Amino acid sequence: MTRGAAFAVIDVGSTKIATLVGDINERGMLRVLGVGVTPSQGVDKGQISNIAKATAAIQVSVEKAETSSGTRILSAAIAFSGAHLSALNNRGIVAIPDAGQPISADDIQRVIDAARTVSLKSNREMLHALPRYFVVDGQDRVSDPEGMHGQRLDVEMHIVTGAVSAIQNLTKCVEAAGVQVDALLASPVVTSAYVLHPEEMQEGAVHIDIGGGATDLAIYGEGSILHTASLPIGGVHVTRDLVVGLRCPFDVAEAAKTEHASALPDTAGGAPVRLPAFGGEEEREFSRQLIAEIVQARIEEILTMALVEVKRSGQADMISAGLILTGGTAELPGITQLAESLTHLPTRVGVADEAYGLVDQVSSAAFATTLGALRWTTDGLDAGGPSVRLSLPKTPNVLDLIRGVGRIGRVFLPQ
Repeated sequence: MTRGAAFAVIDVGSTKIATLVGDINERGMLRVLGVGVTPSQGVDKGQISNIAKATAAIQVSVEKAETSSGTRILSAAIAFSGAHLSALNNRGIVAIPDAGQPISADDIQRVIDAARTVSLKSNREMLHALPRYFVVDGQDRVSDPEGMHGQRLDVEMHIVTGAVSAIQNLTKCVEAAGVQVDALLASPVVTSAYVLHPEEMQEGAVHIDIGGGATDLAIYGEGSILHTASLPIGGVHVTRDLVVGLRCPFDVAEAAKTEHASALPDTAGGAPVRLPAFGGEEEREFSRQLIAEIVQARIEEILTMALVEVKRSGQADMISAGLILTGGTAELPGITQLAESLTHLPTRVGVADEAYGLVDQVSSAAFATTLGALRWTTDGLDAGGPSVRLSLPKTPNVLDLIRGVGRIGRVFLPQ
């Protein structure tokens, strides 16, 4: 990877569209050069529900990031979620032609290509193919077989797929906003790779990203990803519960959740909260405990659904390091205590680290996916994905050439 090359990512979520521009310094640290965040429109449960509205929101986010960074974004990697995402584990096997020669990089690529060759339905598209570990002549859990001797090489691959229609709709919106799509990134994969510590990945952990319209799940064990999923429930459902329980408009309920809510009713003390009612009626008074009780019920449901998915994957006995929570809902006071009491597992909130620049604007758990996508792109972590780079043209003719050949350019500094 070339140090100093700039990259752009767009995180298309149900509550916000976030665009980041960044690069990597000489020490390998992530630098955020530009940020553009706008409320999401036309996106429901991680999927496009209105092409025109989603396109407009993406365009506003991109323009804000361009202004913030002083660059022009021509193309970007796109992070997204949704219940249409699914995953499977597949094994590839190849023979080593010359047993007297060590395993080469070409042999490793051959076995990875073999594992990527899976029969998918016509309505599914492969997003990630991630090598979990290799096997050399029956020797299990080899992390890097290059240079070893053997006659047979296996690889266990984690493959993430998405629905073709959902991907086509998303791509259409991004391209209509004037940005070409360099790579499609499944949010559960890129977020977990960024916020989990190596020891957590080794000992077994569950990453739960509670987004606005979807909750993403990634399970790790023995240093590699084991299972990914996306559930059609998120923070928006908490807000809608408050709308019903408090009889107030959605915006008012969202503000009450952000400013006054807690995941633990027993600790929700303080003065009652006055909230405007529907139809411009006079404000009504509610106790903080009532707000917390409404929130707690939905958070418990989300965590329970996540635990059911963990058990369904068959990995429940491997989760020694516990839960790592991200997403805007993870910032609710008391949510880690609630998760620990419900699951009997250690729980922490995952936050972005090892980044600088404009990172103060996106350092909360709500932007873990956005920063994770940027880090994933700059590191080129998915061996099966396309290379994404940003170029600096010297003349307008170079810009036209790059647009026409191979989509090489991504962000351009103005003359």
